[in-house]
Amino acid sequence: MTVTLLYISDQAMLWAVAVAALLSGILAYLFWKERRKAAQPPAPQQEPYQVLPLRLQAYERLILLAERIALPNLIQRVGRADISAAEMQQILVHTIRQEYDHNITQQIYVSPEAWHALSSFKEQNIMIINKVAGFMPPEASAQELNRHLLELLANTPGASLHNVVAEALSFEAKKLM
Repeated sequence: MTVTLLYISDQAMLWAVAVAALLSGILAYLFWKERRKAAQPPAPQQEPYQVLPLRLQAYERLILLAERIALPNLIQRVGRADISAAEMQQILVHTIRQEYDHNITQQIYVSPEAWHALSSFKEQNIMIINKVAGFMPPEASAQELNRHLLELLANTPGASLHNVVAEALSFEAKKLM
């Protein structure tokens, strides 16, 4: 009877070693797989659901900004006839900068290209205002400055980036939807 017990013990021991080897192999494989996964760069995650509405709202606000700083709209909104051209120049430039600064945080939600286009549009409008005002005589009125600005835009269709910027912002917003 002792022989049978020993024989069963040897067989049990063999099974125990086989199961232990199998478990060790499985654990080694799992550790190897985890280590390999950790070494790989993380897969790009999809945009969290809460960010998409913020990005769309940012594009909406920037399209509105482009409309507000477009020279014809700006002149219509803040134009005055009872001041000098130099004062009107200051008001126009200040208003553009104020509008831009008010929306500056929106750049974190839009592409760098979209933000650059809007910034270039702002700078272009300020440059146009300053150049036209620089050619005006010191006694010129705000009404004359506004008229010259509007004539320049009407006679030179490519003088303003307004349509290009508005279309670019709209195109990027539509890609998100």
